[in-house]
Amino acid sequence: MCAFLRGETPEELSADAVAFLEAFGIPEPPAPVYRSGGPRGVDVGSGGRGVSAGAALYRDRHGLDEDGKRPAKKPVPTSNRNPFAENGYSMER
Repeated sequence: MCAFLRGETPEELSADAVAFLEAFGIPEPPAPVYRSGGPRGVDVGSGGRGVSAGAALYRDRHGLDEDGKRPAKKPVPTSNRNPFAENGYSMER
């Protein structure tokens, strides 16, 4: 459809485009609305909780303490014996 537009300047082309749309009964499109940052997802809103609540949630999900460090692991009790060794033996001939 752009091949039907006539004009040398952007203003002439714009006026011809509006006349072309009116000839076919198509209303002029509304001006675009530009938003900064795009649409926000459902998880973007603060919900009134604030940054401290988000930091607490992060620490909870990642297993961190209040200082942001992982708690010390408890040592696993071990006995100093071979786990593959048999408990008893017999010397049969």
